[in-house]
Amino acid sequence: MVGSFRVGLSLYTDAVRGDRVEVLIDVGDSVRSFEVVATKDGRRVEVATVRGNVRVSELTRTGQEVRTAQFMASRVVAIVEHPAAEERATPARKPRAPKPQAELDI
Repeated sequence: MVGSFRVGLSLYTDAVRGDRVEVLIDVGDSVRSFEVVATKDGRRVEVATVRGNVRVSELTRTGQEVRTAQFMASRVVAIVEHPAAEERATPARKPRAPKPQAELDI
């Protein structure tokens, strides 16, 4: 496997940087947005619901927490995950010009 390595039971690649999780919280009269982003290569963002709290953590390759945000589950409106791999996997392509009718092989 080129560019990847095994830690514990999971497989991580170098292209995890850029993963982010957006959490929308009800603050009474409006909704506020918070983001946790994987800032370096090999880091990932995990979401867990524990005892009525939503916990969003940035983790290293070895599983050590670097940054953590906790929210009351009753106040969470939405959790939106933005994987970095999907953003990089869809390069912008130029649309092809249609062939003229005379060149079609029918």
